[in-house]
Amino acid sequence: MPAKPPSVFLTAEWNWLAMLNYEVAPELLTPFVPAGTELDVWQGKHLVSMVGFLFQKTRVRGIPIPFHRIFEEVNLRFYVRRKVNGDWRRGVVFIKELVPRFAIAWVARTFYNENYVALPMSHRIEKDAAVSESIKSVHYGWRFRGEENFLRLTTRGGPLPIGTYTEQEFITEHYWGYAAQQDGSTVEYQVEHSSWRVWETESAALHCNVAGLYGECFGKYLSGQPSSAFLAEGSAVKVFRGVQLSY
Repeated sequence: MPAKPPSVFLTAEWNWLAMLNYEVAPELLTPFVPAGTELDVWQGKHLVSMVGFLFQKTRVRGIPIPFHRIFEEVNLRFYVRRKVNGDWRRGVVFIKELVPRFAIAWVARTFYNENYVALPMSHRIEKDAAVSESIKSVHYGWRFRGEENFLRLTTRGGPLPIGTYTEQEFITEHYWGYAAQQDGSTVEYQVEHSSWRVWETESAALHCNVAGLYGECFGKYLSGQPSSAFLAEGSAVKVFRGVQLSY
């Protein structure tokens, strides 16, 4: 009898995803690669992304949690893949995820062993009055060790569909998550969402205590300008229950 597919663990909307991307040396990421996966590359480049976005309409196992339905998240992530039955599953690994509420962090750590940290956070979404249904800028902020940190992006023009075989497609269309567990095993979980429209970027900035949050090893890579940046519109998402891999 075939195994029963995983059930949906969380539903939400992910909106206004500011994605700042940095090229790094592969040896920086090797210690974080979960067992059973390998680094995924874009045109020979190993990328990490600082991503800020807004969680909305959040439900866990179909239940809306009071005071936890709308909140910010900022994460640092990189890209891996795993071959299953001859096909590649392209996935994301999170170095660390920032959220504003302890309960959210606890759920993610408990069920997926994801490295979530709760910090005071805020956001500003500025709409563009000159372009219908468009966004002019986004700002995601968090307070760490008494200092204000932020990720900010301003756009140019209106949103456009993601082109095929583009860096934007590579970054946004990884539909699996992989989390290393304390015993050395790996949990795999599927993320389902539609393809997103994206804005080109006028400017992007990251002001962050990188060494304090992510370690000195990331400092030299994230202290300069990103190699690319864009804003993704977002959509409704489903996150399925994790499955422990056997390999």
